[in-house]
Amino acid sequence: MPKTRSAAKQARSSVRKQTHNKAVKSRLHTLERNFETFVSEKKAVEAAAAYRDLTSALAKAAKVQIIHPNTASRKKSRLAAHLKKIASA
Repeated sequence: MPKTRSAAKQARSSVRKQTHNKAVKSRLHTLERNFETFVSEKKAVEAAAAYRDLTSALAKAAKVQIIHPNTASRKKSRLAAHLKKIASA
């Protein structure tokens, strides 16, 4: 239990931030799973649309430091490689 009023307020704030961050990360995982599904089914058009949505969400999450910017860049790079592989096939 927090001992001071400011510590109690910080604890409440921390819970709100944790809830929001968890929701954003869950959405990222869902978008990534959707993209991987389209890639495995070799649906290039749908995968390209899913890629745009996912990269946008990754950039936004990195901007507000929900995920590390390098993590976002690495994921975007790897996803682009997957997309390029099925687009050329």
